[in-house]
Parts: sequence; structure tokens; C-alpha cells
Amino acid sequence: MNTATHFSETIMAPSTDSNVKGENSQVSYKKDINTKTDRVLQNKKHANDIFDVTEYLQSEKDKEVIFATNACSKIFCQLFYRGDLYTWDTPISDKLQCVIYVHYFHIFQETSLCALMKFVAAEGKHPLQNLDLSEHYNFPRELLRTLVEHLLSENEDMSLLISRFQEFLEMDDVRYYVMSSVRDNIYRVMGRNKKAVIPVYQNNVFALLSTINVPSSEASKMKNFLVKQECKFEHKRAFEQMWLVFLKFKLPSNMYKKILVILHESIMPQMSDPTLLIDFLSAAYDIGGAISLLSLNGLFILIHKHNLDYPDFYKKLYSLLDPSIFHVKYRARFFHLVNIFLSSTHLPAYLVAAFVKRFARLSLTAPPTSLLILLPFICNLIRRHPSCRVLIHRPSTPCDDPYVMKEEDPAQSHALESSLWEIKTLQKHYHPDVAKAAMKINDPLTEQEDDISELLELSTFELMERELKAERKTIPLEFDTATELLKSSREVLGVHFSLE
Repeated sequence: MNTATHFSETIMAPSTDSNVKGENSQVSYKKDINTKTDRVLQNKKHANDIFDVTEYLQSEKDKEVIFATNACSKIFCQLFYRGDLYTWDTPISDKLQCVIYVHYFHIFQETSLCALMKFVAAEGKHPLQNLDLSEHYNFPRELLRTLVEHLLSENEDMSLLISRFQEFLEMDDVRYYVMSSVRDNIYRVMGRNKKAVIPVYQNNVFALLSTINVPSSEASKMKNFLVKQECKFEHKRAFEQMWLVFLKFKLPSNMYKKILVILHESIMPQMSDPTLLIDFLSAAYDIGGAISLLSLNGLFILIHKHNLDYPDFYKKLYSLLDPSIFHVKYRARFFHLVNIFLSSTHLPAYLVAAFVKRFARLSLTAPPTSLLILLPFICNLIRRHPSCRVLIHRPSTPCDDPYVMKEEDPAQSHALESSLWEIKTLQKHYHPDVAKAAMKINDPLTEQEDDISELLELSTFELMERELKAERKTIPLEFDTATELLKSSREVLGVHFSLE
């Protein structure tokens, strides 16, 4: 096997007669780098000048590093295209790749990232190793895998660099191999750390995963390749495996919220089998608080579109009703989903009565913005379930109320035996809009439900603005306009005090 004619074989070691910081210190760095770049590309005997160029990558001067990075990109890409880096033996190519990896992930990561992706494209067209293309694809997976490992750092936030990398994920082959590399990387890193939470690493993984979108129709839309090749990619399967591996391990609480916010729109539609998320959603639903509220979206899709049977779903939903639901930023989404879950007319009366009574009890301490949602919502529930109208007409007082607020099981709360005295109390609320809404329960409820969609996003600021802009009627009053002080004998001050 003769490889003496190949450029790679001429790279032996850094030259001893050229030193960037020594005899060339008086020469402009641009002139020095350009000269050595031209020498390397013109004649193979100057191959060791590559090491002089790469020394500039460790410079403390920004301009020198960027200029050297672009020079290295020019050198290696041209050598790739000329075939001078092709070798049958791996030690030389491994050594060359090691030089690239060590130097290119420096403080100037964005420039280095673009250069590395040029190397990926060049190596794909001119592989460093002799591959049997009938059995192997010529995509440089090892180089891309090393790049992914640096993007998924355990110690440094790489979100800005990942956002720059997003443009390369538009290419079908890059996207597929990145998903495979991420899946393997998560297994290795999380397994090595014994499944403990690694906040920085997991934030980097999420930043990368959330930028990946697979084509809706794989066969018809896969035309954008970095390296041209005739092969089929199962993007949905790779996407599904990547997310399932990530969600398999323990996550920080803030990470649960980030994932659940985008789960129903950005993740589930791109999976082959969304029902595989049931374990993750069930675990999130059991955590409580805002995380449980956010998990309702995913569970709703699985229940209604994939016929998921979730035991004690309404019992768990009932337990989520506490004063905190009025103060979380996901309040609108929560009430929207609860409205959907309680829309069925086949729900038992005791269950609906329990939700109505719990909402009524929580309304005693709720802010006005939430009360303007709660009151029409309670009326809508009673409209859907006429058997609950008994709650309106039964006389009762707080002292003899049989309802058990602390009971977690709706069936044991005795809600159907109670009454809505809380709504009667709100009829004397200090806010006129709340008092007016509470008064509606005294009138016969119409069959037409109230539209609460416009009220879900109502904020305190908007409520105040609406009051300030409302038209006021002027009310005539009998009084004398004050014209002077301590002089009028008709005023109290004028009778007892004098300016003399």
C-alpha cells in the first residue's frame, strides 16, 4: 500500500526553524499567516507550516485568532477537495482531527463552528478513510459527534452557539445524525453521573433539542443535504428516541416547565407514537403545583386523541384546585383545560358538584380578576348539569355546611348536600363587577353558556384601565362652593375663629 504521494504523510512534527513568537515577531501576523497558508497549499514540503498557523489560535489577541481560524479553514478545505488528506492509514488522519478539535473550540466558538461544518461537508465529499460505499454512508459522523459533544457541555452554557448551529439543522442529513449523536451522548453522560441532575448540561441539551423540527412528510421533503447521498432517514423515529431518552432521566423543576410548555405543540405532533410519553406526563402530573397544571395539556391530547385510560384522573385534577391557581402565569391555560375536561354531560353529579363547591369556596379569597372568571364558569357548570341546581336553591350557612374542603376524594366531600352560600357572600363584594356577576345566580339561568374566553387573560392592570375609562354620570349635590377662609359667618370656622 503506497501512500507516500499523499499530503497527510508529510505532516511529521512542528518545524524547529520557525517560531511564531520568535524570529517572525517583527512580521505582521496577517502577512505571516497568509505566507504560510500559501506555502502549505503550493508545495507539500511546507506541510509543517500548518503548525505555525495553528499556534496563532492560542494567541491572546482576538484578531489573530479569527484570522488564523479562517486560514485553517481555507487550508483544510482545499486539501480535502484536492484529495491530499486522503489516507489508508488512520493514525495520520486521527492526529489531524485531534489538532482541529483541540484548537477550534476556543473563545471564538462561532467562527470555529462554521469552519468545522465546512470540514464536515468537505470530508463528506472526500472521506479521510477508504469506505465501502455499498455498506457505509460517507457522512463524517465522528466529526459531527465530536462537535455535538462540545455543544452539550457540562460546565458552560452553550445556548448562544446552539442558536447559531440551528441553521445547519435545516439540512436533513445533519439533523438526522445530530439526533443520533445527542441520544448517545445523553445515555453516556447521564449514565456516568448516576442519573443525577446536571443543570448546565441538561439546559444545553434542551436548547439543542428544542431547535430540531422534523419534516412532516419524510419522503417528499428530504432534499436538502450537506453531503449528497442516496439513503432514507427515519427522522420521526430518531426524534422520538432522542426525546424519550432525555425525558427518561431526572430533570430540574424549571426544566419540567420548559418542556411541558412546548410538549403539546412542538414534540408530540412530531413523534411516531405520542403514547410513549405517558410515563413522563404521569410523573409530571404527580409532582404538583404549576408542573401538574402544565402536564394537563399533554394528558388531554393522550386521553382525547389516543384513547388513554388514566385512572383517578378527575380525583387528581380535583386535588390541584388550591389558591395558587389564581396566581400562576399559566392560569388561563389551566381554566381552559378544566373547562374542556368538565364539558361532558355524562359526568356524575357528585363529581361536578364537588368542583363547583370547591371553586365557590376558593372564590372567597380569590382576586377580582379571577372571580370574574370563576363566577361565570360556575354558572356554566350548573347549566351543563341541571342536577346541580339544588346547590343554588338549598338554604345553608357557613356553620352548618356539610361540605368537607380538605377531603381529597370528590365522592366523599358531600358537595351535593351543600349550597352556594359563598356566591351569596360575593354579592356584597367591594368590586362592583364582581358583585354584579355574583347577582346573576339569583336569576333563572339561561341555556346559553357565558363566553369566558375573553376573561381568561384578564389582568389587574386591564381591569383598572377599564374602570378608569368607563363613563361616569354626574350626580347633583347641594352645597355652597367655598370662596374664602375664616371669613364666612355661615361656616363653622368663621363662627369660632377670626383673622383679626
